[in-house]
Amino acid sequence: MNISNIWLLPLVNTVSIVDLLDRGWRRSGSFLYKPEMESTCCPSYTIRLNAMNFRPSKEQLRVSRRMQRFLDGKMDEKKSSGPLHEPTTIQGSSSFMSNEPKSAIEPLDCKYEGENEEDKILFDLSEGIDQAISACSNCGTLPQDIHLPKASVKKVPLIKRKLYVEGCEELVYTSNVSFQIAAAIQRARSTVERAGEGNSAASDEFSPNQIAEKLSSSLVGVLKDSGLSIRACNGHINMYAAKKSTNLNGVNLNLPHYEDTSNCEQKRAPLKVVTAESHQKRRLEIRLKRTSFDAEEYALYRKYQIKVHNDTPEHVTANSYKSFLVETPLVPVQPTVDGTVPPCGFGSFHQQYVIDGHLVAVGVIDILPKCLSSKYLFWDPDFAFLSLGKYSALQEINWVKENQAHCSSLQYYYLGYYIHSCSKMRYKARYYPSELLCPLRYQWVPFKIAKPHLDKKPYVVLSDIRTIENGDAAQPSDFDYDGELQHDAFVQEDSNDVFVDGGDHKMEEADSGSSDDELAPETNELIEVGDVSDILIGLKDSRVRFKELRGAFGVDERQYMECQLKRFKRVVGDEVAERMVYSMG
Repeated sequence: MNISNIWLLPLVNTVSIVDLLDRGWRRSGSFLYKPEMESTCCPSYTIRLNAMNFRPSKEQLRVSRRMQRFLDGKMDEKKSSGPLHEPTTIQGSSSFMSNEPKSAIEPLDCKYEGENEEDKILFDLSEGIDQAISACSNCGTLPQDIHLPKASVKKVPLIKRKLYVEGCEELVYTSNVSFQIAAAIQRARSTVERAGEGNSAASDEFSPNQIAEKLSSSLVGVLKDSGLSIRACNGHINMYAAKKSTNLNGVNLNLPHYEDTSNCEQKRAPLKVVTAESHQKRRLEIRLKRTSFDAEEYALYRKYQIKVHNDTPEHVTANSYKSFLVETPLVPVQPTVDGTVPPCGFGSFHQQYVIDGHLVAVGVIDILPKCLSSKYLFWDPDFAFLSLGKYSALQEINWVKENQAHCSSLQYYYLGYYIHSCSKMRYKARYYPSELLCPLRYQWVPFKIAKPHLDKKPYVVLSDIRTIENGDAAQPSDFDYDGELQHDAFVQEDSNDVFVDGGDHKMEEADSGSSDDELAPETNELIEVGDVSDILIGLKDSRVRFKELRGAFGVDERQYMECQLKRFKRVVGDEVAERMVYSMG
């Protein structure tokens, strides 16, 4: 990703950070950065969600239920080599969220339908097929570059079972996911086939029958100890049980985790039948603490970076961790009782997820006057089967909803940047209904409106789309904070400027290697910058309005200063420019 502006901020207030977020800036440690949207091959759009309007998808509900079942003791650990550690004390942890042990966490207002044992069996079998799909995709037996659908397992009605008896077994459960996968592959490859580059053999390879055979082969070993057998039949994945043992009510099926490997070797564990008496509940604690260096968090970060991102151990140092996820320029704001600040206050936080005393994930977040901004999440690879990234996002959304009662301005959940061409970022738009920030006018546009246009080209002036669809002139976005309309687009920032936030807080910009004339001419024509006379100029220990200094400069120096101040105002916006001091050293 190309970056046009990088600032190093020793200190800055939370109000200014919110305004900068709404102009496409992003914080990483003590740095702020902003992508060069028009020039980069992969434009990064700021994405957010109004937490009050959030509607979870089936997949997101499934993640919540999986965690709940794990906490209830109805699902075994998938990848961990041993039991969870004994409870430990987190040093320096001050809890702003409930620190009470929990075996049941309800992150969403809506609950999964069907709580009887039969529903749980269907859920487990669907999970097993999903994991087999993922394993086959990672092995290359199914395409890796296509988003494949989730499986759904149905129970065969008693009246139909007699029609599908094979020997002393009868059909109990079935899934038609192979047809859905085949259709998804066909849709994805239709363009290539129309161009005459298709391969008929490849089409046969991914027919429903072939897909069902592949998935069935992956699941045979998994189900060998469950009393169920699995076979492919005309594109369906069928599960059979002996006639005398087809009543499986009252048990829970624990599915194994498929570990991704480059040579397609899958670690399988037998599908176990566990009675209700063997359930042992686990405790989940979610702890919110002010950002600080924590040795346990750092150890988890090292494990995550090395195992998940394949970083070399020598590159995952304590200093790099601190600069990336611990250091922050935000001036903390303490809680108040007047409804303007939540109980935890504003600032930078680490949100710890602790199961039976074992730290399994840490979310790095900023809690700001109108939003929770998610920065990073690292988690224990041994607990990958819990989808902790998705689960933590649901928890963070729920945190905003719950804390709006304490701070009425809290509404939004910021997910960082969204790159439409990056498949790994597509998940962000699945938190519905999300909005993208227009890179030119800084208005918020619903993702469902932006998506068809982003499918055609990577860089889109999103506010133009909204104007066309509304059939009128550009108006302030309904989603803008305080109804503010910004007409500015970003520009390259000079790499030697130093800015000071309203108080005595210095903001230094790191060298970005940008030039003074990199802004596209067509963009210059679109941008109107107001008067810069009232911008405060910092001269050592004094501050003076630019209009009072004009006479102290020669013609060339004055023109250069006006150019730099206009660039400064364009990139930070009118409101931030009024609160910050442009320092000349």
